[in-house]
Amino acid sequence: MAAVQQNNDQSYWAYVKRQFRKKKTALYSLYVVYFFVAVALLAPFLANEKPLVCKYNGHLYFPVFKELAVGFGLGEFPRELQNADWKNLSYDFVIFPPVPYLPMNQDNDNIHSKGPFDEQVIPSTRWKHWFGTDELGRDVLSGMIHGTRIAMTVGIVSMSIASVIGIFMGALAGFFGDNNFQVSRIRIWMNLLFLFFGFFYGFGVRSYAITDALGESLGKGLVQLLLSIGIFAAVMVLANLLATVLKKIPALGKQVNVPFDLVIMRIIEVLNSIPTLFLILLIISIVRKPNLYVIMLIIGATSWTGVARFIRAELLKVRNLEYIEAAQSLGFSNFQILFKHAIPNALSPVLISIAFGIAGAILTESTLSFLGLGPADTVTWGQLLSYARQIPQAWWLAIFPGFAIFINVTVFNLIGDGLTDALDPRLKQ
Repeated sequence: MAAVQQNNDQSYWAYVKRQFRKKKTALYSLYVVYFFVAVALLAPFLANEKPLVCKYNGHLYFPVFKELAVGFGLGEFPRELQNADWKNLSYDFVIFPPVPYLPMNQDNDNIHSKGPFDEQVIPSTRWKHWFGTDELGRDVLSGMIHGTRIAMTVGIVSMSIASVIGIFMGALAGFFGDNNFQVSRIRIWMNLLFLFFGFFYGFGVRSYAITDALGESLGKGLVQLLLSIGIFAAVMVLANLLATVLKKIPALGKQVNVPFDLVIMRIIEVLNSIPTLFLILLIISIVRKPNLYVIMLIIGATSWTGVARFIRAELLKVRNLEYIEAAQSLGFSNFQILFKHAIPNALSPVLISIAFGIAGAILTESTLSFLGLGPADTVTWGQLLSYARQIPQAWWLAIFPGFAIFINVTVFNLIGDGLTDALDPRLKQ
């Protein structure tokens, strides 16, 4: 039976793949996304002041690879190269990246926004700023390349966070509804009461510690975030242990329905009634250091409603199918059925929401950077657009990042449109 189910799944996804390929605009858009992802992954090798490989004082070095290793805490540069001026070293042999600049480095010979076709003070064509420079002499092409990594990371990570929250909330609303989940009265009260304390002591009190750690490194930030999650989980476990003891009192132990669908849909309606950008601006105004990781977390935490509505709609249909009733008759718990059977068979339409959501996350991050609320220690497409606003005659600061944002948002929307058609059962032949 498992083999038959596996074959059915394979045939279904093979059908979706065939339908998606029929939508040429969506297929070509997917190729464009592959290109941007490749640029994002290879950014340190495409634009960097350090050589890809060099021979210096008789020793062979791979500085870009070494830089990545140092970033992960694996070793360090030799002492003579720790503060080296890589551009002016006397190499025995050297190969630089195609763009020999980092996005934050200043070329003092080409300050005040030199355009791609302006005369630039460079030793050779090898050092030309092909997309020009900004007011501080920073290379725009390098900023575009590293900005691609920022855009892809924000889009994918933010929607991953939103998907986890949305799938969980939507699954509770769609599978249990308002009348299919019962707990004791005291358990509801204790969970609601301790939910406040869990968030307060887990995340509220520790918000500065989390943001400071994220500002230092991703690893330290994750440690602090996991510690906060642990505190929150411990508080909720304590709440349920107390509820288990107190429910022995007849008045407190009475079983009542939990209206998941009503509560979650009202939350979604409230969040949708507030413009997302205003909500994000409100949260950022509270955060002391809005670095890239904090921004991704905020965008993800405010973008889950679309995913939740999709998964809820699917589970309203799935929960009444025969295999769900069969699992219930075999004695499986509701949560076993939900996570092992119901959710896996309702995820297909979520892909559509994720595709559109990635485009929205990229646009939101660009908007925040344009307004000066993005990460200050990195160059993003939105920041470059903001520089163009200050210097209107520097057209290259508007054209290149503006076109990149337009292309990214467009291709992800076209992919979402293609998935909509591919997953539509009415088009199946």
